[in-house]
Amino acid sequence: MALQPSSRPAPRGVARGGRAIYGAPLGILMLEARFPRIPGDMGNAGTWPFPVLYKVVRGASPERVVLEGARGLLPDFLDAAAELVRLGAEAITTNCGFLSLFQAEIAAHVGVPVATSSLMQVPWVQATLPPGKRVGLLTVSASSLTPAHLAAAGAPADIPVVGTENGREFFRVLIRAEKDDMDVDAAERDILDAGRELVARHPEVGAIVLECTNMPPYAAALREVVGLPVFDIYSMVTWFHAGLRPRAFGG
Repeated sequence: MALQPSSRPAPRGVARGGRAIYGAPLGILMLEARFPRIPGDMGNAGTWPFPVLYKVVRGASPERVVLEGARGLLPDFLDAAAELVRLGAEAITTNCGFLSLFQAEIAAHVGVPVATSSLMQVPWVQATLPPGKRVGLLTVSASSLTPAHLAAAGAPADIPVVGTENGREFFRVLIRAEKDDMDVDAAERDILDAGRELVARHPEVGAIVLECTNMPPYAAALREVVGLPVFDIYSMVTWFHAGLRPRAFGG
């Protein structure tokens, strides 16, 4: 006689507590800004194929962080990172590549994995390139990017760099906060123009890393224009998250 399946639910074991929020292991420290966060931007939650936790660091404007070297803001970032960990974050990242300056301090303070900047991809990408080729860097502000920012991320001081300061839209909206809206097509042209300039000035560039976390919406178009691999904060954070939640394979 065939046995009938049991209607009793399988035992679930013991659920562990201790956090306020579950299911979002990655915490993102956000600058305080009002420009549009379009799809692909790090600050648009729909960008990510997994849940994330956000924390806005009050007073940390893009202008203050990028143009003024984030002076005086370290305690605020340490407190915000610790709050994300208390909420349930198992790792921390940020939405500005210039925050590489705080990489060591945040990691020491929170005791979980920390990846503050897209610049941290530079040595990884360099290792993939053939002899004679180098990583090139696009940044929102080349004049503000110092050897200290690069050293904190493990990037060489002589990396080829082009910024968007002379563009028509991207820099003045994101950094100068001249208006709350943004002409997305004009912003894309700024990124593409900077990419063309980078490869024209440095023909040895074999791949590009985008410093700015607002640049991923334009990465695909840039790849088409320059014909080179393009890495950004999206590529870094999805890699980072893959270690926090490795895929489980059946069988």
